[in-house]
Amino acid sequence: MQLQPVSLDVIAEAREEAHAVLATLMARLAPGEHVVRLGVDMEGQRPVSAVLPVTVEGDGGCDDLVGVEAKYFDNFAFLLMCGLAQTLCSGVLYLRSTGVAGQATVRAWHLSWGALNECPAAEAAELLGGREPGAYEDAFDLHAADDGPECEAVYPPVAYTVL
Repeated sequence: MQLQPVSLDVIAEAREEAHAVLATLMARLAPGEHVVRLGVDMEGQRPVSAVLPVTVEGDGGCDDLVGVEAKYFDNFAFLLMCGLAQTLCSGVLYLRSTGVAGQATVRAWHLSWGALNECPAAEAAELLGGREPGAYEDAFDLHAADDGPECEAVYPPVAYTVL
């Protein structure tokens, strides 16, 4: 993949934003199995994708255990960083969640001009073209921490590393 040149400051900002987005996403996940997918299409390049399987164990409270494998996390964070740093790119990030009761939900975010924007349920269904079975729901904001209770789930150590 050949990227357009960007400053080191832009890369540093994008890296920080990518990790903040992933931390916010993991903090919002309920117990169950989740798969986060990211597809990025950069001008003049072949589309690139990454997958991040996430398992959340617990009761939905502050002590939930969030599990991801380092290799998937690193690849996903790197691609998200590239997408956020390159303004001439587009893509979609979507989350497929299967709760402990077996119900599946799908949420999507549109990546454009270096920012992730939440998609309403209908737009997510249209954007994904029905490829993902499940009930489509409105996406939540990934750019701000939840203003809920002052607690934090237990994230895997890789979630705290900086690329």
